[in-house]
Amino acid sequence: MSTPTTSLANRILLLNILAFTVCFAAWMINGVLVTYLVDNGVFKWSVVEVGFLLGVPVLVGAIARLPVGILTDRYGGRWVMTVLLVVSAIPLFMLSGANSYSGFLGLSFVFGLAGSTFATGVAYTSLWFPKEKQGTALGIFGAGNIGASMTTLFAPTILNKLTHNGTQLEGWRTLPQLYAVLLLIMAVAFFLGTQNKKPTESKTMSQRLAPLKEMRVWRFGLYYFFVFGSFVALAQWLIPYYVNVYTMSIVSAGFMATAFSLPAGLVRIGGGLLADKFGARILLLWVFGVCIVCLFFLFPPRMEIMAPGEGITAKGAGIVKDVQPDGILIDDVQYALQQRGGEGSEAVISFGIKKDRESFLLLPNASFWHEAQVEPGDSISKGQLIAKGATHIYFQANKWIFSALVFIIGIMMGIGSASVFKHISDYYPANIGTVGGIVGVLGGLGGFFCPIIFGYLLKLTGVWTSCWMFLAVVALFCIVFQRIAIKAVIQAEAERQRTPGALL
Repeated sequence: MSTPTTSLANRILLLNILAFTVCFAAWMINGVLVTYLVDNGVFKWSVVEVGFLLGVPVLVGAIARLPVGILTDRYGGRWVMTVLLVVSAIPLFMLSGANSYSGFLGLSFVFGLAGSTFATGVAYTSLWFPKEKQGTALGIFGAGNIGASMTTLFAPTILNKLTHNGTQLEGWRTLPQLYAVLLLIMAVAFFLGTQNKKPTESKTMSQRLAPLKEMRVWRFGLYYFFVFGSFVALAQWLIPYYVNVYTMSIVSAGFMATAFSLPAGLVRIGGGLLADKFGARILLLWVFGVCIVCLFFLFPPRMEIMAPGEGITAKGAGIVKDVQPDGILIDDVQYALQQRGGEGSEAVISFGIKKDRESFLLLPNASFWHEAQVEPGDSISKGQLIAKGATHIYFQANKWIFSALVFIIGIMMGIGSASVFKHISDYYPANIGTVGGIVGVLGGLGGFFCPIIFGYLLKLTGVWTSCWMFLAVVALFCIVFQRIAIKAVIQAEAERQRTPGALL
């Protein structure tokens, strides 16, 4: 039977999750709303302008996490979360009246503060649970990431209903109003259902910021850049990826992106439980390792390669008598040719079996044929090339295998996000707001900068899979820095044990 304190802690955790979910959904609204408005010609914004409208809320929400975390430590999560919910609702409501790019951009800048509620929720939640349960509690709280999936899933349908399937486009203005009302309702429920609580130890601003001088904090930030920042980036990047690489419709691509982000958000609950049971350090090592393996298998792009193959040379001199698709006759000597599949054929050869191009192909497949280089009446010398070989290599990068690997990466990122904040609660139990704030800033910056880096790499290389190569490098750096840190801890412990009087 739960005690009153336990019951209150659980209620506050529930309200924190709901508040964070609503804020995360509002934080991501431009991804659906701006795309809808541009696709339907309501606004004639360029790709660059759209990119800023999508990125500005993410950037603001990321940068604001540090000061918001400090404010939470000082004034308590009840007040800070309530104020953020109200402040975010006002520009969202005003967004319904925006008619210019500058108006949209300015209001997006302000409601981007909704993303900073993560820092408040982490600091406020951790105060209500003992250290041995904080990983679980923070993992459950982090499941509020599903707010992004809720917007991806439901906002397009709501927009269609509000605009009567695009016949009354001005109906879009009701959507930000609905989000604003939801935020205000959540603010009232949160304030009435929670009690304020602050860290018992009072600290000056310099004391609160002191952990930022420690390399460990920035190492945690790098971890979070990968497990959370990359997650946010991929939730958006996967849509154009599926459209361009696998020629899916935007609707189907959106569904596949949601299939990536929704489980990754929910699994943070399990990540917290695992971090409490096995420790954040070992869990993160597994997260980085599994991600690197999956990313490695995503390196080869969907591709077609034409390469020279084994040709046929004349065994002796002579005159070409006849040239057919299946052979060349020189004097009395017949040379057999490997024929290509029918013109325009979509067939490939897989393990000696002819298959349709879009059937399930696991490994790269090749087809080979000869192309005659002579005509009837030509004089041929011994050793002359009479038919060149052509090899066509096709790698399907099967979309279901691709999606399965991406799904595993998303699951690992969800577990890793919970593990990072378990680390923070272990090392900085009295300063979670500040440390969680700076770690959250770095993670949020990953969500802002990763799509830009992905786009730059795509433009530079022309290869869509360059994004996976970049993420693999980041994950590798995470493992290297983690191993260096572990080695330093082991050496310090060994030195402490060798020092006389160390146990006194």
